[in-house]
Amino acid sequence: MELRQLKYFVEVAKREHVSEAAELLHVAQSAISRQIANLEDELGVELFEREGRNVRLTPAGRYFFPHAEAILRAVDHAKQQIEEYLDPERGTVKIGFPTSLASHTMPMVISAFKAEHPNVKFHLRQGSYRFLIEAVKKREVDLAFLGPIPTEEKEIRGDILFIESFSVLLPLHHRFANRTSITLNELREEPFVMFPEGYVLHKIVRDACKQAGFSPLISSEGEDLDAIKGLVSAGIGITLLPENTFYDTMPRFTVKIPIELPEVKRNVGIIISSQHELAPSVKVFYEFVKRFFSMLEKYR
Repeated sequence: MELRQLKYFVEVAKREHVSEAAELLHVAQSAISRQIANLEDELGVELFEREGRNVRLTPAGRYFFPHAEAILRAVDHAKQQIEEYLDPERGTVKIGFPTSLASHTMPMVISAFKAEHPNVKFHLRQGSYRFLIEAVKKREVDLAFLGPIPTEEKEIRGDILFIESFSVLLPLHHRFANRTSITLNELREEPFVMFPEGYVLHKIVRDACKQAGFSPLISSEGEDLDAIKGLVSAGIGITLLPENTFYDTMPRFTVKIPIELPEVKRNVGIIISSQHELAPSVKVFYEFVKRFFSMLEKYR
């Protein structure tokens, strides 16, 4: 079994088309077909079945696919570690992060790190809470920023970096817009604009409302942070969001009010795999991040 066979197999499986994979890999279509045939002979099973001009994975192919991906990721990781042992200052760090940390935390951290390590490169990947946890487990990213840190993931190790509060975002002409603070119970009759069920911010808001003695009246849901803010700006409802989402991105015709009771907070941190050693440049970044936020907390 050769690495190029696995690479050809994975690309064809993703695109379900041999010619598209050949174009991407810059090899002849016949070469891909030949190598996949050799791989099938070695495994003793058919990996693809043809459907018109396309191909589909067979049951055996679907079983083999994640293993082939894992092998290729492991080889890439080994190459990266060798390169970085030769020069940790020229490595690449693959970072995952949620949309709620995109506008302030990520630019701040990367800018500070690049000032000390200008030659380290970054590959950034945004995703949902569950996606980021799985991406770290599968080594699709080296580490991820997340809030809150998961506590029941055996393959994940997390470090809390800071705690942030939630505030309520109201339309500018709302009856509570001139308040300096608000209790969550006062919002029990208000229409809420929220992330869909399954999103961690949805759970945090629901749990907070439950603590205040009510279930939120959800008028609208959206998966995009800016869209949720836009709905509030348009007077469709109110929402609860963490402080990081308000830096430099307060929408027009809205006002942010601190929540007095109950306190709605989340921890924000960084997660890595507990099963794999960090590559040298990743370790440099990981240790920098912990020191950076420790210093920020010290001077707050």
